[in-house]
Amino acid sequence: MTSLIPAPSSVGDPNGQPFVLGEDTEIEAGRGAGGVARWLRTTVGAATGLPLEPYTSGGSRILLRITPTLADELGSPEAYRLTVDEHAVIIDGAGREGLFYGAQTFRQLLGPAAFRRAPVTSERTWEVPPVTIGDAPRFRWRGLMLDVARHFMSKDGVLRYLDLMAAHKLNVFHFHLTDDQGWRVEIKRYPRLTEVGSWRARTKFGHGASPLWEEKPHGGFYTQDDIREIVAYAAERHITVVPEIDVPGHSQAAITAYPELGNTDVIDTTSLTVWDSWGISLNVLAPTDNTLRFYEGVFEELLELFPSEFIHIGGDECAKEQWRESPLVQARIEELGLADEDELQSWFIGHFDKWLSARGRRLIGWDEILEGGLAEGAAVSSWRGYAGGIAAARAGHDVVMCPEQQVYLDYRQDAGADEPVPIAYVRTLEDVYRFEPVPPELTPEEATHVLGAQANVWTEVMEDQGRVDYQTFPRLAAFAEVAWSPLPAPAERDFADFERRMAAHYELLDALGVGYRPPTGPLPWQKRPGVLGRPIEGAPPNR
Repeated sequence: MTSLIPAPSSVGDPNGQPFVLGEDTEIEAGRGAGGVARWLRTTVGAATGLPLEPYTSGGSRILLRITPTLADELGSPEAYRLTVDEHAVIIDGAGREGLFYGAQTFRQLLGPAAFRRAPVTSERTWEVPPVTIGDAPRFRWRGLMLDVARHFMSKDGVLRYLDLMAAHKLNVFHFHLTDDQGWRVEIKRYPRLTEVGSWRARTKFGHGASPLWEEKPHGGFYTQDDIREIVAYAAERHITVVPEIDVPGHSQAAITAYPELGNTDVIDTTSLTVWDSWGISLNVLAPTDNTLRFYEGVFEELLELFPSEFIHIGGDECAKEQWRESPLVQARIEELGLADEDELQSWFIGHFDKWLSARGRRLIGWDEILEGGLAEGAAVSSWRGYAGGIAAARAGHDVVMCPEQQVYLDYRQDAGADEPVPIAYVRTLEDVYRFEPVPPELTPEEATHVLGAQANVWTEVMEDQGRVDYQTFPRLAAFAEVAWSPLPAPAERDFADFERRMAAHYELLDALGVGYRPPTGPLPWQKRPGVLGRPIEGAPPNR
């Protein structure tokens, strides 16, 4: 009961006997609740070995109902109420989302074994103590960004992460699909993006300054049917998939596949390869009409695959050196009446803001899109601290808070020498738990533009799923509570209680097969001795 993560808004403990889940337990699904009933049968049913048949009469039951009035009562369209007594489990959701989150809470109450894929014993008694829980999320955007461009993750790996997100009541999957080191989504009108751009000949092992290389090809991509499957799987778990196609920087893989996209009057773009190292590539898109038409074609196919309100266009870390050296780009700046390269980047982003708006979608980008003027109607992912998000919210733009100093999960978790490939500042489980998405500088009206928060997982130094698990967990559990639960101010949060609940949550992660970082430090096979990282000493700037 008291080990729930994320913590619910309110918990009442009525008197009575526990509910026993058994062979006679049936599911009664009201109108609109069929999807959650199917999910319970395929998860809880598989873990317990119980049939959970449709309700007829007489036995114990799990009652699933859509109760729209809960939205006003609990303050969110994603709210739910869970009531347990010895006769029934009743889950009311303000909508399908809330009903699903109530079912997730019920699964947690059954214990970690309910998260396995098959029963481990036939002797177990499945009990839930009597309780009433009223719950609703603090934020509408509770996100995880996964970078599959630097190191590819298989489709099955992505589906697994969607399940892990759902178990923590996260609801936005930011899918970083393209970068200098690889293009990961099939675009049928431009086949070379995956034929050429989806793989590299070798890979830097460790930070960019590391002398080590993995001397074998690395690559992979998702077919359009893979994407449809991922999007549908996410939707069943009430997760929105927001794709990211990075422009105009972080585009060397695309330029390698189609050299005419680059600044051909500055370098020989036909000599480029998909980048095998880390950092910021100087090879960026040329701001030509041909480039705009090319990416319009890319986005046309993406809009058919991703029904999300937002489309992420990156916009970060666009090196301007080639633009400054290019006579064609300088002529373009003059032709458009722009002041400099920063305004050119803003014009580039603004073009796709208008293009997406005309098709009923919204552009979101990293906070560099503020440089040279914020594109009208755009939303901002504030990653370089809080400043970009504050500026955007004050200007009336929506913001997702994901400051690197707080919620970049590639950052190291401890200062110890055994931490594998240590990157940047130390960000402990407690640091993430004390992250506050709404800066105190914002007025209440400005704060309404903070859609929520997102944890980002950049995979330059994460060569496989085990490394991704290690960096992501258990910190994602702390982040999930920050994004969902009505916590007090950071300094007043009861981290000792969270640690106590995590003791049970580690067993849940074990059942799910997550290779998390143990609280005592990395296990022998999680270490990477001798692989150079990029540690930064001291506390990160909180700005």
